Amino acid sequence: MVAPGTALREGIDNCVLARTGALIVIGDEDGLAPLLSGGIKLDIEYTPAILYQLAKMDGAISLSQNATKIMWANVQLTPDPTILSRETGTRHRTAERVSKQTDGLVISISERREVVTLFAGGAKYVLQEIPAVLARANQALATLDKYRARFDQVSMRLTALEFEGGVTLHDALTVLQRSEMVTRMAVEIERYIVELGAEGRLIEMQLEEMLTGVAADRSALVRDYIVDPSEESFTGVMESLPRLPNQDLLDFGRLGELLGFDRKLNTLDFPMTPRGYRILGRVPRLPEIVVQNVVHEFGTFDVMLSATAGELEGVEGVGEVRAKEIREGLRRLQEINLVDRYLQT
Repeated sequence: MVAPGTALREGIDNCVLARTGALIVIGDEDGLAPLLSGGIKLDIEYTPAILYQLAKMDGAISLSQNATKIMWANVQLTPDPTILSRETGTRHRTAERVSKQTDGLVISISERREVVTLFAGGAKYVLQEIPAVLARANQALATLDKYRARFDQVSMRLTALEFEGGVTLHDALTVLQRSEMVTRMAVEIERYIVELGAEGRLIEMQLEEMLTGVAADRSALVRDYIVDPSEESFTGVMESLPRLPNQDLLDFGRLGELLGFDRKLNTLDFPMTPRGYRILGRVPRLPEIVVQNVVHEFGTFDVMLSATAGELEGVEGVGEVRAKEIREGLRRLQEINLVDRYLQT
């Protein structure tokens, strides 16, 4: 609501530039009514210019829940004085108490310091200047770029090992770890994008490009190497993975335990055979249901790789044409992976 490019942010910026200061409360009028005292009843359409003019008065300004109407001006807010507040200024203390007592968003604009502070449900957030947020977002993008490059590198190595039949649990967990690190960094950048509003479009486009294929690859990887392939276990892993503390994410024993393995297992020496979800998912124009049918039919990727055209045709939903596409697609993937690894070295 207060991101750059919105009408509300324009009004806030006008108040900051004019150094008028303001106390703005946004919420349901019925819920705020017991806290309003005196003031002028307006009930008019919101515009940044009118907000700026009304901010010249001493009292607070009340906006409708969606901030499309100005309901009251020059009103005194009277929250419960027994509500604990850590703020020292009168305006900020009132804002914090109102946010705790109601479901409203309260915006406090400091007249002297030119600082905009948001209060919602008792939580406090100070709006940062756009250049500062952009700088942090770009720094996070540079970090994400490095994470993505490393993810692609270990993913490519895993693909080669899957074709060669030499995968260990350590190789699979490395890709899982890197995919989660990419995802967590993306979550941080998404917060910056929300705060940047219209100024964050370029950041958002770069983020979308960097995240291409990561979520699908992570999901297929879990299906390939989880001990219990049931849908319930898969869902449990996908829900637990984002909640892992950063320290546990670096612990391969904990990651292996998440997939159903013994935590004390030596991941470097433990051989693994993928089921084939991840590689088949990269074959063009292959529906997800067909991928599941093929995996269920052959059980492991090694068996699938050595299957004849006739055996593939016998799988439900495959047929002669699709069987040929699968064999050709796997061959092409193996060649592309080999070339990419050669170019990297």
